This record gives sequence, C-alpha cells and structure tokens, in this order.
Amino acid sequence: MIPFFQSIGAAAALPEICLALLAMVLLMEGVFSARVTSAAIRWAAVAAFAVVAAIVVWKTGTGRVYAFDGAFAVDDFARFMKVLALLGAAVTLIMSGKYLLRTNMDSEEYPVLIMLATVGMLLMISANDLISLYVGLELQSLALYVVAAINRDSAKSSEAGLKYFVLGALSSGMLLYGSSLVYGLTGHTQFAEIAKALSLSGSNLGIIFGIVFIIAGLAFKVSAVPFHMWTPDVYEGAPTPVTAFFASAPKIAAIALFTRVMMGPFANVTHEWQQIVVLISIASMALGAFAAIGQANIKRLLAYSSIANMGFALVGLAAGTVEGVQGVLVYMLIYLVTTLGVFACVLAMRRNGIYVEKISDLAGLGKTNKGHAFVLAMLMFSLAGIPPLAGFFGKLFVFLAAVKAGLWPLAILGVVASVVGAYYYLRLIKIMYFDEPAAAFDATDGEVNWVIYAAGAFTVLFAVFAQPLLNIAQAAAASLF
Repeated sequence: MIPFFQSIGAAAALPEICLALLAMVLLMEGVFSARVTSAAIRWAAVAAFAVVAAIVVWKTGTGRVYAFDGAFAVDDFARFMKVLALLGAAVTLIMSGKYLLRTNMDSEEYPVLIMLATVGMLLMISANDLISLYVGLELQSLALYVVAAINRDSAKSSEAGLKYFVLGALSSGMLLYGSSLVYGLTGHTQFAEIAKALSLSGSNLGIIFGIVFIIAGLAFKVSAVPFHMWTPDVYEGAPTPVTAFFASAPKIAAIALFTRVMMGPFANVTHEWQQIVVLISIASMALGAFAAIGQANIKRLLAYSSIANMGFALVGLAAGTVEGVQGVLVYMLIYLVTTLGVFACVLAMRRNGIYVEKISDLAGLGKTNKGHAFVLAMLMFSLAGIPPLAGFFGKLFVFLAAVKAGLWPLAILGVVASVVGAYYYLRLIKIMYFDEPAAAFDATDGEVNWVIYAAGAFTVLFAVFAQPLLNIAQAAAASLF
C-alpha cells in the first residue's frame, strides 16, 4: 500500500488518507451492520486516531516532504501539531460516551463526524497552497456545523449550529476574497511562490488588503477579537463534549494554519501583518479577561477564557521569530491538556442524573469531592499562569519571545491581562473551597475521571519533564523557517 502512495507522490498525506478511509469504513459499519453499537464505533474511532498518530510520527518521513505538486507539506511543525489535534479528538471521544448515552445523543454519526472534522484539521496543518488551505478549512467546518447542532431536541444546540454556520460562511467569504487578491497580485497560490514574488516586488495596497482579509478569516477560526462573537453562544449551546472538542482540537489546527500562513507566504512582509496580529492579540486578551468576570455559566466563562488564551498564543506569533513559534507550540500543548481537563471536570458536574453548568453548582466541591476540587484548582491556577504550574511556562515563553522581538509593550499588556483574568479563575477556587457546600455530584464516570487526573498530573508535574517537550517544540518551530 505504501509504495502505491509513494508512486503517486502522496506518501506525505498517508495519515489523512488512512483517517478518511477509516471514517468511511466506520460510517458503512454503522449504517449496514445492526450488530455494531455506537460505543463500538466510538472506540474504533479512538483506535483510528491512535493508529494515524503513529503514522504521523513514524511513516511521513523526516525533514520537510511534499505531496500533490507542493500543495501539501509535512515538516516537524506539522507532525507536532497533528499529534496534538489527534490527541484532542481522541480524548474528546473517550470522555463523551456516557454523556451521549444519558442525553439520548449516542449515535454512530457523531464519532464519524469528529473523524471527518479531524481529517480537515490535518489538511489545514499541512496546507502549503491557498487552495488546499481552503479545502481543509471547509472540510473541518462542514463537519463542525453539524456537530454543534447534533442535539436536535435542544433549541440552544440548534441555535449554536446555525450561528456557527452563518458566521463561518462569512469568514470563509473573507478568506476567499483575501486569497483571490493575493493570487491576482502575485500570480501564484502556492506559499513558496507567493513568498518569492513578494520578496521581489514587495508589498502594495492590494497585498495588504489581501492579508487583512485572510487574517480576518483565520481569526474567526481561532475566535480572536473582533471575530469572536460566535464563541460564547456556541460553547453554551452545544453539548458539553462537543464544546470540549471545539475548544481543543480545532483551535490547534487553526493556530497551526495561522502560523504557517503568516510565516510562509508572508514572511517577507512581516512588518505589514505584525501590527494587525498585535492588535487582535491585545483585543483578545483584554476582552477575554474582562468579559468573563460577570459570567454565571461555566461554559460561557470558558468561552471567554478560550478567547483570552488565543490572544496569548498570538503574542508568540506576533514576534515572527523561531522563539515566537516555539512559544506558540508550547502554549498550545499546555492549553490543549488544560482545556480537556477543565471540560472533563465540567462533565463531572452531574446531580441526580442531570448535568448542571452554573458556576454556583461548584459550591463546596472542596468538601464533597476533594480530588476533583484539587485538580480543578490546579487547572485554574495553571490557566491564570501561576508558577510552577504548566500554564506559567506557556505564558513565559510567548512573553519572552515578544520581548526579544522588541514588542515589550505587548508583553506588558499580556501580563496585565493575565492578572485581570486571574480574578475569575480564583473566584472559582473561592466558590469550591469557601462557599457553603451544595449537594454532592453523582459518581463520576471512569473515562472522565481518567482525563481529569491525567490533565492534573500533567499540569502539576510539567516542570519535571518539560525539557524533552521544549526540545521537540524548538525543532518543530525551526522546521518552519
């Protein structure tokens, strides 16, 4: 099989091809085999993610390799981010089983849609052409539109899917318009050729407009201000496992694509896009820090937290250096694990068989479930950037990269936003440990427990095993230049 793929120049895309084929197989199994349960499909999808991750690591060659006449590129940067995206998708499926069963949403199409969305993410991460960029983005988005509204009995879920679809279509239009401007003014769609053309001709007003529209389209996908408006409503309205998926794997793919586009075709005009990225980074950090303060629903609070976190990640991208990209990679790794852990804690918020989402429902958790309260407190401290937890190192790397690149005002504003954001993280801890205890939650599912404690261990012990991960992130960042 592999020699065949090599013969058509698609060996680099073997993970995407395998995942798409496996998704089709599981879809047919779910449709035509009455003996196959939705749980079996879900666990088969998790196994498929593990197999594809192994292919990404061991079967896509070394260095940078291309497929499809250069439209698809695989390097260490792509391998790093693909493994993170696959991890996020797999963990989401693992911890969503019992929730879907209890809420009558356990269906064969859910894991298949997650797989197809992940195929789109892998294509996005390796996109090396404006056309392959758009194909990957839309493949991911079309599956996510359906997943957001998968709870057909909920008006909130249907509203979430509709809002995401309408605003997603708008962002796709802006991205396409920007891509058409760049193509019209350079004569190329491939990233390397665009970079070469811009190095010869420099930027002009048309190119700047094209870059602005492309950034607008990509900013929507990472929910950066001012294209964040869909995030709180979709996070609140979608089923909690779907929200966990939205907050993890797609953000990894979107940040990877954002970084590749800015550091690839537009590397020679950094001065033109750097100030735009700085602006949306500051706006995202500020809005995420202040808007979350008054939230009563924990999923809406996490939506604004996600907006702020994307602002912190964009600080590293704004630096436009190897150190900055390394900071983005480290930050997204820590963000992924922490976010999955927090949403696992949200999935554990079940009382008398009913899932609850109010922040006040956490009252007294430190007395009724000491283990979960401790892990959630550590995750909140990590998101706030308290040393020596993992989140501190993520922010440290992006801020140091910004300072080295001369963007010290951006780093200072980032620190200020981090201090403001710490208020609502500490508020959750205060509610858990100092408020009058509410009724205890029901017993937590085993898979959800596993995710909670694994994320907690990663967050608390990150400083112990950080160096190998930092080395891998550094090599991945260097491969992009």
